[in-house]
Amino acid sequence: MIINQWVPAAHKGDAIGDSARRVRALLRMMGHESELYAMTIDDALRHDVRPFGDAAGRRGDVTIFHYALPSAMTGAFSSIDSRRVLQYHNVTPASYFAPYDPALFRLAALGREELATLAGRVDLALGDSAYNRQELDALGFRPTGVFPIAVDTTRITRPVERPALDRMLDDGLVNFLFVGRIAPNKKIEDLIKLAEVYKRYVDAYYRFIFVGRLDVVPRYHSMIRALMAEYRLRDDRFVFTGPIPDEELAVYYRRAAVYISMSEHEGFCVPLVEAMAADVPVLAYAAAAVPDTLGGAGVQFAPKDLEYAAELLGALAFDDGLRASVIAGQRRRLADFGDARLMRELTALLRTLS
Repeated sequence: MIINQWVPAAHKGDAIGDSARRVRALLRMMGHESELYAMTIDDALRHDVRPFGDAAGRRGDVTIFHYALPSAMTGAFSSIDSRRVLQYHNVTPASYFAPYDPALFRLAALGREELATLAGRVDLALGDSAYNRQELDALGFRPTGVFPIAVDTTRITRPVERPALDRMLDDGLVNFLFVGRIAPNKKIEDLIKLAEVYKRYVDAYYRFIFVGRLDVVPRYHSMIRALMAEYRLRDDRFVFTGPIPDEELAVYYRRAAVYISMSEHEGFCVPLVEAMAADVPVLAYAAAAVPDTLGGAGVQFAPKDLEYAAELLGALAFDDGLRASVIAGQRRRLADFGDARLMRELTALLRTLS
């Protein structure tokens, strides 16, 4: 069987494109022909991803379209003759961008409108979490299912040596890690507020590390910096790395005492899986798809009580028994994202289309 995948943009390090490439490898291991097609392709991936203009991309027996933003692919997907599978990775609600960026507000609004045009035009609609599946159900997609993002955790777990970075992070401060874009739905301001509460009531020897793009919503990033100044927080205790190579990311995970998520909207949240793979205890606000991805692992809390969260953060940082118990639970959950399970689910998925 020929099974093609479409992604609007193939960027190295992007969760959706990385997942599609891993699924392609699994499909090939299962004996299928499989290629990945994209409209925009990073130079580093041009040898690995085919351009969307290639006519072969429309000749598969099954086409899987990864949807997260509006693009010209949507209309083309709805009109091809092969079996059509939508994999929905969620669109951040436009309301999060309204105070900061009108262009992103419009893009997100259009994204949800365009998604709705595919209802009734696909053979199967998959969310990469139960949360995303519920949104597909509400829009009238039938039938629906769940297929998770295929996370390549080897980029986090393989041994790497970065002596200078290791020395910087091993200076007696407790490292708390967040990985993701500096964007409004991630609620970075709540992480800053948590740091202030933690410093005041738990421990003053801490460092918060933010790994990810800073330029997605510039006005939002400026607001975060202004909030830090308002609280008179020390700049040396807050590291904003911007995009970094996988080798450095692995070191940040290795040196983290706790991974923290205060996000209010996630369609899946790949860093939760990466943290579990790195044996970093997770502390997460239980919102949107976060409970689906963690599946009962980590330490989840709601409502968003910052004093309670600071107590949990201190316990995860310093209580060795609690840390060991949380890590054990995360290891059990991590098995659900392994290749064996993904291949079983792909087999079942393809059987429904035959």
